[in-house]
Amino acid sequence: MNAVFFEDREDPGRKASAVLAAVVHVALIVLLVYGIRWQTRSPEAVEVELVRALPTPAPAVVTPPEPEPAPPPKVVEPRPEPKIEPRPEPKPAPPAKPDIALKEKEKPKPKPEPKPIPKVEPKPVPDKASRQLMAEALKREQQQLEARKAEQELAQMKAAQSASARSKATADYIGKIRGKIRGKIVLPHNIQGNPQAIFEVIQLPSGEVLSVKLLKSSGNASLDAAIERAILGSSPLPKPDQPDAFDRALKIPYKPYDE
Repeated sequence: MNAVFFEDREDPGRKASAVLAAVVHVALIVLLVYGIRWQTRSPEAVEVELVRALPTPAPAVVTPPEPEPAPPPKVVEPRPEPKIEPRPEPKPAPPAKPDIALKEKEKPKPKPEPKPIPKVEPKPVPDKASRQLMAEALKREQQQLEARKAEQELAQMKAAQSASARSKATADYIGKIRGKIRGKIVLPHNIQGNPQAIFEVIQLPSGEVLSVKLLKSSGNASLDAAIERAILGSSPLPKPDQPDAFDRALKIPYKPYDE
């Protein structure tokens, strides 16, 4: 019969189990000790102070303040009547003192000295020869005045005659121009009366018309246009008989039914 040999081997979990069992026992002992001690400890005394509640105060009654008594009416004392004091009697004015003895009797002013009368020297009486020379000089002066007056009158007469001649020459010159214009004009049919139109004509010395300007209308636009066309159609205008009657700017009045 074979003999079996059992080898003693150490169990690895035995030590751990022993340690765990020891720890559990120690904890149980500690718990029992502290549990018994907690139960045998006497409870602490608690002091309670009882306070009696105060009674609730009743609501205060608010009484309105009594109105102040009205002040007594002021008694208006009558004003005392003013006393009329008698006016003091005027004192007599003191006598005026003499003004320092009338300024020592006002010293008399010195009389102005009379101005010396200038001596009038008698004019020398001219002799006969001097009187004759003076008369001749006066006569010559009078003759010169008369001669100047006659020259002025003659000059005025010549100027008037020249102006009259120039005016007549100008009138004849304007008449010639109007006669030429009348031959060129074509009058409209709606003319009432004999209206007048005035034109300003600018011309050259040769009579050629440069421009025509209406200065005063006849009141009929058709007539104004017909006269303007006739003036332009009359270029060159007639020349004056007297050369000094020529004028570069002419004012030509025109009536359609004038001769």
